[in-house]
Amino acid sequence: MTFSILARDPDTGAIGGAAATGSYCVGGWVLRGALDAGMSASQGAAPSTFWGEDVLAAMRAGTAAAEAVAQVVAADSGRDWRQLTALGLDGRTGAFTGASNTPWMGSQGFADGIAAGNLLANDGVLGALVAGFEAAAGTFDARLLTALRAAEAAGGDRRGLMSAALLVLHPDHPPLTLRIDYHPDDPIGALGALHRLATSGEYGAWMRQVPTAAHRARVPES
Repeated sequence: MTFSILARDPDTGAIGGAAATGSYCVGGWVLRGALDAGMSASQGAAPSTFWGEDVLAAMRAGTAAAEAVAQVVAADSGRDWRQLTALGLDGRTGAFTGASNTPWMGSQGFADGIAAGNLLANDGVLGALVAGFEAAAGTFDARLLTALRAAEAAGGDRRGLMSAALLVLHPDHPPLTLRIDYHPDDPIGALGALHRLATSGEYGAWMRQVPTAAHRARVPES
């Protein structure tokens, strides 16, 4: 019921993810991240928010992404109804898709990232998601949004879309966590509009003077 992408920007150290679904509140369910661990996307017919947190904890402790996914999956007897991807800070990835999810379903890795989905319209959606990201111009977060739109154009969630989300973590910028929890017509477009508002004008200027991972004591310039 969801498609998602996790990626790393090796030039800046940023990590991020984007997701969209034909149901509500995809951002709260799917995307998790931490600059000392990596990114995760937990989704599926009966998604577990615990999976997303647990795989980050394992990677924070030094476990590689693929092994971390395997550990989390093995401990859950309900695994067949769930889907999980993980991206480590080194760019390596892991993925699992339970057999009881609805086709088309699967995952696709690429350099410094991974895409996954279930209840997709066809087997080309994930390829479009990856290609959209890799071919996009602009900032890292804008490229993630472009990837969502490319997946939607390829068929996306076969029910259509109701919600979309973006999560970007950067050592020199505050967290960018944007969610459209319900939009009956164009949640990706609404997410793009929210992104423009959040990264420009007075709000964008304010965002550039609050604490970040690399500058925890930052205050406004006098």
